[in-house]
Amino acid sequence: MSSLNSSKTALKAAVAKFATVQLGHMPTPLEEMPNLGKELGLSLFVKRDDCTGIAFGGNKIRQLEFYFGQALEQGADTVLITGAVQSNFVRSVAAVAGKLNMQCHVQLEERVSDPSPLYRDNGNVLLDKLLGAVIHHFPEGENEAAADAAMAVLASKLAAEGRKPYVIHLGPKHFPLGGYGYVNAAIELSEQLQTSHKHLQAFDEIYIGSGSALTHAGLLVGLRALGIDTPVKGVCVRRGVEAQKPRVLERANALIEGAGLPLRLSDSDIDVFDGTLAPGYGMLNDQTKQAILLTANKEGLFLDPVYTGKVMAAIIKKARGGVIAGKNILFWHTGGTPVLFSYQDQLS
Repeated sequence: MSSLNSSKTALKAAVAKFATVQLGHMPTPLEEMPNLGKELGLSLFVKRDDCTGIAFGGNKIRQLEFYFGQALEQGADTVLITGAVQSNFVRSVAAVAGKLNMQCHVQLEERVSDPSPLYRDNGNVLLDKLLGAVIHHFPEGENEAAADAAMAVLASKLAAEGRKPYVIHLGPKHFPLGGYGYVNAAIELSEQLQTSHKHLQAFDEIYIGSGSALTHAGLLVGLRALGIDTPVKGVCVRRGVEAQKPRVLERANALIEGAGLPLRLSDSDIDVFDGTLAPGYGMLNDQTKQAILLTANKEGLFLDPVYTGKVMAAIIKKARGGVIAGKNILFWHTGGTPVLFSYQDQLS
């Protein structure tokens, strides 16, 4: 215990050198899912990052504490971000920008082929408009470099108009600053296990969505820096294992280097699963639909088709295949509830 406490103190100090602004409702609840756990033959818990507050919450609020901290430190008055049409990150940025009296420009990328009118107008898109974001469109969905370049052009234009823009970059060529939000989340989880959940000394596995990889990488780095070796199972939501694994590793080691942590991760530390990804990002499959329905019916907990639904589908697939039967599993709920309404035609 003393070793964990000293590691925690050192890790908090390493992360504290980055500017932050307090935004979220933390700590988020750590709850048991007894009905679904019984259905699957395992002990199942959920970390409720859908409860971080601010415009339906979600995992992005933890990350934005660091991005907006840096933006305010630099004197920015305008924030820019690019993401999918139904991006939770975009919606969260628009909400936080409003709270901090900043102008917000969002660029929506075409990542889903042949989207329905609901997808284009409901869910997060509706919320982006209600939040007052200035919306721009980008015709591609799998060209991160080009999307970032378009953001740079817009930022230059705004600067020429007298604004002080700050761009939140998610592409692999940019430092994954927001990942430190999940380094802090690892500390938070360890403290919950020490106090209100003393009977849960450790989970056998933790399941979390893996897309931009900031959440996945940050949580993994935080746990390993604390000396906690619980496997973090990243469930692919945008790209397959071959592309996602090196991305997570690069993001993780960038976070380690940036904070000056005495740690280094290798390929063997990264665990990703793409068995519930097909047919691709933002596209609903039967496994995910059933996971959404089962979780709602058994626990009164809503999942989304893009991220959390696919993570739960992976847990269900492994449980029913006997891979994790009887184990103590933590499902990390990263939010995304508004997206449900843009898939009404497929879920009804």
